[in-house]
Amino acid sequence: MNTPTQQNLEWALSSFQEWEKGMNGVSHTEFHGIRRAALKTFTEKGFPTTRQEEWRFTNVQPIASTPFVPVLRYDPQGIRRSDIDRFLFPGLNGSRLVFINGHYAPEYSDLSSMTRGVRVQSLAEALRQDPAFVLRHLGRLVKIEDPFTALNTAFVQDGAFLYVPDGVDVPEAIHLLFLSAGTDAPTLQTPRNLILAGEESRLSIVETYYTLGAGTHLTNVVTEVFAGARAVIEHDKMQDENSRAFHVGTTQIQQQAGSTVTSNAVTLGGALVRNNVAVVLAGEGCEATLNGLSVGTAAQLIDNHTIIDHAMPNCVSHELYKAIQDGHSRGVFNGKIFVRKDAQKTDAKQTNKTLLLSDDAMMDTKPQLEIFADDVKCTHGATVGQLEENQLFYLRSRGIPLEAARDILTFAFASDVIHRVHVGPLREQLDAMLRARLREGRVTGA
Repeated sequence: MNTPTQQNLEWALSSFQEWEKGMNGVSHTEFHGIRRAALKTFTEKGFPTTRQEEWRFTNVQPIASTPFVPVLRYDPQGIRRSDIDRFLFPGLNGSRLVFINGHYAPEYSDLSSMTRGVRVQSLAEALRQDPAFVLRHLGRLVKIEDPFTALNTAFVQDGAFLYVPDGVDVPEAIHLLFLSAGTDAPTLQTPRNLILAGEESRLSIVETYYTLGAGTHLTNVVTEVFAGARAVIEHDKMQDENSRAFHVGTTQIQQQAGSTVTSNAVTLGGALVRNNVAVVLAGEGCEATLNGLSVGTAAQLIDNHTIIDHAMPNCVSHELYKAIQDGHSRGVFNGKIFVRKDAQKTDAKQTNKTLLLSDDAMMDTKPQLEIFADDVKCTHGATVGQLEENQLFYLRSRGIPLEAARDILTFAFASDVIHRVHVGPLREQLDAMLRARLREGRVTGA
């Protein structure tokens, strides 16, 4: 097994030490103490290896062997308004927070439509205004023992902070836009998002990741979501970074009694991507829905790990993750459903489906159920296959060319997940993006 020394973590230690030299009094705050402890954990553990069960199918050596440069200061690097506008969604009129290399960019953000009482701001600003309140929640849901979470915590400076008071309905989705602006050196961005939804509140979040330029970078993001009793939340994440990007995202959700949370995760870009989504149903009568779509081309590796923890009785969960693998790409799905001893009357369904479009594409799928209660309804299943020859024949017999027939069937496979996104402008954009890629032959290998 590789040791942290063998994995060359000097860049993390030296960058942290240089950063501390310019902090002045900030280095003595409670929050920086948390950073320092996280760095210690990260350097002791190092990056995970394929000898660890949770990383058996995903070799992060390309990340571990890269000496990243953390982006410690905000620098728009000559970015123009037009660079931002191309990543916005027509018709999405809610508040917008824009981050460049993990730092809040106020000149490109828009808070003009903020609902009264709702706080939509950068995490750094929230920490300055009300550190006790923020630190009461930050880090409660994620485990610092995870190396990537520890790395994120060690270098975190900014991200999104959303707070919705009890009983407040936010009518328009809030857009969190993260852009990586490439440099000559490989960079590290560590956004941290904290979302707090009060009792009987309603909230939709659209979280998107893109790249400007062709530089190598690691986006290591952590998002924590607290859903109060009877709250309704939709969290949509879409990642379409460049072909040299590494992306490791952790989303941890905790639900209180009667709350409803929907998570939609769409992965299109990146060289190596790991998505961790975990939900704890911590109150009775909760409902959780996890949907995912990943499209792998060339030599992409896309790994989706999900956990649904039924900790209380009378809760319902639905999970549908689909993958399209083309070229020499590889996909991984590991979905776990835990049903605790006291979680009687649990109803949980999990489905993973993969479409292989080339002979060289691969998929490793591992759906899991761990049930410790006896009065439950739980199902899970996984399928891996190719386009049905009889369906292709049916379309071709009606005069549709082979490539167009493949496109139609591939889009139909993916659209099942896309159409579960309730935020209309995002759903329409995803629909258009997938159709465009099919026409370009980027998915089907035409």
